[in-house]
Amino acid sequence: MYTYIGYGLLIFVLVKLKRVNNLPIVKYQLPSIVHLIAAYNEEKDIRKKIKNSLELDYPESKYEVWIITDGSSDKTQEIVKEYKKVRLFHQDKREGKIHAVNRVMPLIHSEVTVFSDANTVLNREALKLLVAHYQNKEVGGVSGEKRIALEKSDDASSSGEGIYWKYESFLKKYDYKLYSVVGAAGELFSIRTDLYEHIPKDTLIEDFYLTLTIAKKGFRIAYEPNAFATEKSSSSVKEESKRKIRISAGGLQAIWRLRDLLNIVKYGWLSFQFVSHRVLRWTLAPLALPVVFIVNLILALNGQVFYQVLLFLQITCYLLAFLGWLLQKQKLKLKILFVPYYFVFMNISVYLGFIRLVTGKQSVTWERAERKV
Repeated sequence: MYTYIGYGLLIFVLVKLKRVNNLPIVKYQLPSIVHLIAAYNEEKDIRKKIKNSLELDYPESKYEVWIITDGSSDKTQEIVKEYKKVRLFHQDKREGKIHAVNRVMPLIHSEVTVFSDANTVLNREALKLLVAHYQNKEVGGVSGEKRIALEKSDDASSSGEGIYWKYESFLKKYDYKLYSVVGAAGELFSIRTDLYEHIPKDTLIEDFYLTLTIAKKGFRIAYEPNAFATEKSSSSVKEESKRKIRISAGGLQAIWRLRDLLNIVKYGWLSFQFVSHRVLRWTLAPLALPVVFIVNLILALNGQVFYQVLLFLQITCYLLAFLGWLLQKQKLKLKILFVPYYFVFMNISVYLGFIRLVTGKQSVTWERAERKV
């Protein structure tokens, strides 16, 4: 209850008690930016991405778009070459996104580096809104908001993913109000370029790891909900599962590598947020679900009415999840029906992610999830 609901309520109350005020956005000298995009076999979306990137509201003299197409076997590289304002980096060998980023980052000398995914579209004001937070010297990175483009009627993968990200956006908003965002999403985030550190080449979710290494240095990761990246939802639950399993494996890997963040004496609020928002969600909470059900069943069989009611609610939740699985291909207006299904689906992904991590089957050159057209 604490992991999925209690923490959100707690930080909301803590922020109100602290009476946190957001940093006002004022006119100041805009920093130079390199917008770095890693694009692997993105021929379907890359033209739209380039057009969107070049039309963002930012002074041309301080803004560059760099695209890495390492390992692409389609026409992505050829399409990028058509745009003279875009700088292309390519090698034939595919070694994973983080290897590509590590290769190019030493060449960047702008004050700020912005990262976004090749299949997302940014709102026109996104860059100015992101960099405004760097007025605060304590800010080392800024996370934008991920938005899922939903139809009025959508299937399980779309509806569940959209509702999940709305809740994640709420948590990130109050995480930053309290102290810092606990890991940015790769769809859209930025960092002070000089804070970048070479990331281990086997890192599975580099955006999360990178921003937390910056936070470990004492910098805050800000959140700007009005700078957003919009993408289509996964084309199916099967495709969304690929993504969730990889993220779960990467999250568990990052928790181990960042385990010194568990020292609340040294890291204070950041440690509290790291454990509450991330560690519990990827470790104890999924493990607790079957234990809670079994213990609840034993107590209910002993005739205690309170535990019988709780068992009824648990069974109802799992039955709704099963119903969501049966109806996953259906497009329903009542998206809330897919919440129990997506909740169970996410936690199963953690178990599968753990298995892939310990067996070494989760590669950094992962197969990307197909998105809806």
